[in-house]
Amino acid sequence: MRRKLAAGNWKMNGTGGSLAEADALAAAWPQAACDILICPPATLLSRLSDRLSGSLIATGAQDCHTASSGAHTGDVSADMVADAGGSHVILGHSERRADHGETDALVRAKAEAALGAGLIAVVCVGETLEEREAGQTIDIVGGQLAGSLPDGATAANTVVAYEPVWAIGTGKVPTLEEIGAVHDDIRARLVARFGAEGDGIRVLYGGSVKPSNAAEIFGVSNVDGALVGGASLKADDFGGIIAALNA
Repeated sequence: MRRKLAAGNWKMNGTGGSLAEADALAAAWPQAACDILICPPATLLSRLSDRLSGSLIATGAQDCHTASSGAHTGDVSADMVADAGGSHVILGHSERRADHGETDALVRAKAEAALGAGLIAVVCVGETLEEREAGQTIDIVGGQLAGSLPDGATAANTVVAYEPVWAIGTGKVPTLEEIGAVHDDIRARLVARFGAEGDGIRVLYGGSVKPSNAAEIFGVSNVDGALVGGASLKADDFGGIIAALNA
């Protein structure tokens, strides 16, 4: 049985005052039947990790470099993420792929660095609206999955997040049937490549997940939780999504 995961991606949002939302979330959920993760901006990771120490909420980063150190101004290594208290790192998010030109090969190299530092890699895949309308969703997502996951991926060190690019922050959500078709295909590909380990790797759905639609999404085959953007910034909203996972 795969344990559900509610992961919050704060993106480029939040300053010190935002830590109060995490405090409220930790107070509201001293225990849960699912795992909870918050990935704040890099400037908050160390402080958030300290604040949440002793709670059930894990912390992580939104990206890492392929190298452990070196002349890479502005970048953060996987070792630095771990040193700041993070246990996870989001990699290959569509905004990184689009804004920074990240390729599957680069995402895979970052994932390898993350695993080498003892982090859990949350590897994102997803199609654009144009690709979906062209009937390419399965091929695009399958290609990203094959190219972005390292050979060392296991159920313990890797999470996959399916986020249709056109649904992120737009309020648009695929039908439950569309979500299920992609998640079932991802599961089949994971099992084909990694065997029993592939059956244990959690596959999250992301893209305009909120308390009002979370329960029905979590009822879809092979949906093991959510990677949540804007709704993770407020303890009440994120708490509603967590509640749906614990129902």
